Amino acid sequence: MANIRSAQKRARQTLVREQRNASRRSRVRTAIRKVEEAIASGNKAAAEGALIAAQPEIIRGAKKGLYHVKRASRKISRLTVRVKALA
Repeated sequence: MANIRSAQKRARQTLVREQRNASRRSRVRTAIRKVEEAIASGNKAAAEGALIAAQPEIIRGAKKGLYHVKRASRKISRLTVRVKALA
């Protein structure tokens, strides 16, 4: 454990940040999984609904620094293409 007060504070902040990021990452992954499950089932209406719900989660993850902005954009784009192909 750190001996210097500032290092102790940084260690505490790191723990809090890790927990917060894990929670956010889990929410994003769950949203993406729901879209992919709807695509796999072939239900276009459910896939569109899940995609609409997943987009803000993915964007929020990028804004909070979980993912690069372009990675989030690419993920949304690829999911959208897959949902539109369900015709």
